[in-house]
Amino acid sequence: MTRSEATASTTGSDRTDEYDVIVIGAGPVGENVAERAHAAGLSAALVESELVGGECSYWACMPSKALLRPVAALADARHVGGSAQAVRGPLDAEAVLARRNSFTSDWEDGSQVEWLDSVGLDLVRGQGRLDGPRRVKVETPDGSTRTLSARHAVAVCTGSRAALPDLPGIEEARPWTSREATASKEVPGRLAVVGGGVVAVEMATAWQALGAEVTVLVRGDRLLARMEPFAGELVSEALTEAGAKIRTGVSVESLRRPSPDRPVTLTLSDGGELEADEVLFATGRRPRTEDLGLETVGCEPGDWLTVDDSCRVKGVQGGWLYAVGDANGRALLTHQGKYQARIAGAAMGARAAGVPLLETDPWGAHAATADHEAVPQVVFTDPEATSVGLTAAEAEQRGLRVRAVDLDMGGVAGAALFADGYRGRARMVVDLDREVLVGVTFVGPGVTELLHSATVAVAGEVPLERLWHAVPSYPTISEVWLRLLEVYRG
Repeated sequence: MTRSEATASTTGSDRTDEYDVIVIGAGPVGENVAERAHAAGLSAALVESELVGGECSYWACMPSKALLRPVAALADARHVGGSAQAVRGPLDAEAVLARRNSFTSDWEDGSQVEWLDSVGLDLVRGQGRLDGPRRVKVETPDGSTRTLSARHAVAVCTGSRAALPDLPGIEEARPWTSREATASKEVPGRLAVVGGGVVAVEMATAWQALGAEVTVLVRGDRLLARMEPFAGELVSEALTEAGAKIRTGVSVESLRRPSPDRPVTLTLSDGGELEADEVLFATGRRPRTEDLGLETVGCEPGDWLTVDDSCRVKGVQGGWLYAVGDANGRALLTHQGKYQARIAGAAMGARAAGVPLLETDPWGAHAATADHEAVPQVVFTDPEATSVGLTAAEAEQRGLRVRAVDLDMGGVAGAALFADGYRGRARMVVDLDREVLVGVTFVGPGVTELLHSATVAVAGEVPLERLWHAVPSYPTISEVWLRLLEVYRG
């Protein structure tokens, strides 16, 4: 028997299937953990209670971006003389929703299961719960229980779910979360969006463009509060111009909905009321760790799991438990979770083989460090908002001596060609002591593809004196880099 083979042991009438690695959660993160561990010569099984492919494939990244891409494409056409005259009418909502459905495979996971089979990974469907060290009991769809045992590691990759506030009437109101917002089969007549973060602004953008009357209710004083202030300002301006209503400094105190076919009424903190056909609460996330048997291994159910840089859970004797992706709360983004998964899978393989994890490894193959300093994010609104690293305020709070360099992107030749009357802004945050970038933000049409260059500059701590010699092609939006450096140099 080789190390990569799964085995079964029988004691009396109980059967236990043994693997090197057991992964609870078969979303993109769990798939990558299992695949990397398997590539290192370990047998691996994935346990999944819903669809293989997880939140990202069916209720988050893929369907939301499928809804938003037609919005951006139409906006781009309308912002260029010549094509603007050729564009007539609104988006075809039925066609947009059908395209969205195709990207979710109509919420079927057959192709994902085929991929697991093709790379030699076993799938166990059902609710998996820890049952002491290195043991997982799975309650299968047919009501039976299956026990799995791990020789080396168990990884919790169960992600997160939308957090709903405890408000009077919220259950009877049957609010949308991000799942309903990305999967709805119909365009609501009136949609109230509660929240001002990424999910809130993206779904407000999508459903407004598809014909809904959208009102966004923000408890704070601006949208996208975790980004540079101008990001929320530009997105708010664009949403308002598109017809949405943005109300800041207001929160929901209660809801009522007499029956499923009636509108929902929101009572607001300013004493007013708002009636809508649907209400989306985009008010944060919480870990899906409350029903995993964590108490059997000394961890607190329902909490984020604190991990080291190899994603191994701290405080668990024997070092066999890992938490990867949203479950550890480090960076709630699919690309960051997959990055962590590559690290964790490699670490599992090295530890199983008795190979020391070298912190001096130039590739950093066993330590997730990007989560600390260089997390990139794209907000797919119109205009797009992108950022990596620290905002100017965050850098100052850390005690860094920084300078924020700002630029109106409308003066960049490539931007002016991209859209007539281009509106966008850029900021780079410079650590003056080291003369490297610690943060970059771009807001404007077509800026998403600028983000990786910014990520390389921040993660690589590229000295500005070298970045000056990275010549952007003319005339592209990338020329913004030259203009920012010119401002910095004076």
